[in-house]
Amino acid sequence: MPAAPPLLLVLLPGMDGTGLMFEPFVKALAGFEARVVRYPATMTAYPDCVAFARQQLPTDQPFLLLGESFSGPVAIALAAEAPEGLVGLVLCSSFARNPRPEWLWLRPLLRLLPPLQLPLPLLRRLLLGRGAAGELVRLTTAMLPHFPTAAMKGRTLAVAAVDHTALLDRIPVPMLALCASHDRLVPKRAAAWIQAHRSQLDITTLQGPHWLLQTRPEACLRAIQAFVDLLPSREATTGNPDQS
Repeated sequence: MPAAPPLLLVLLPGMDGTGLMFEPFVKALAGFEARVVRYPATMTAYPDCVAFARQQLPTDQPFLLLGESFSGPVAIALAAEAPEGLVGLVLCSSFARNPRPEWLWLRPLLRLLPPLQLPLPLLRRLLLGRGAAGELVRLTTAMLPHFPTAAMKGRTLAVAAVDHTALLDRIPVPMLALCASHDRLVPKRAAAWIQAHRSQLDITTLQGPHWLLQTRPEACLRAIQAFVDLLPSREATTGNPDQS
């Protein structure tokens, strides 16, 4: 019997939306095929991101869906639709609802402020942590021109308002949450909230900053592979014996 083809991993990007920051993780991938979704720079609302990503899901093969940071709610909404071929859902440094509700009072002020570019040293501190590799800093620098300040503002406002908690029970496939031990943006309680509303959630915490897929790609891959190894067979999930 021929070996099963590599499982497709559909990657939904973080707040920058470019997909460029997946480069270290995609380079480390083994045993998976990758498809990176890239949001247009003008797209900031969650319903629009969901509709855009839906069009890029496969229709003829099993796949694993991964939502990073901003895209966690997008991935949750898509998984709740039970698309054909979906075998599992992975959230990385992400959330189902606003992960910082204590900052909600800032939302009206943020609406009034003009779009602002965060300085690179602050981004490094928030996303990459201390001692970030020079290659990651260069990649971040190359990404920034493709991430307009208006997109950052719009997506930040979207995060402040999102709450997909009610969708968690509709997701028919196993879920994995990858959490960073030193995440300055998404606290541990974000995964705890998801687990409180969906008991069947695997949580793996890895040492690292918010950008886990960038700073710990091999460790993330091992955690995802361990998760996949415990999934129902693709034959059972898709009902297509040719996939096994």
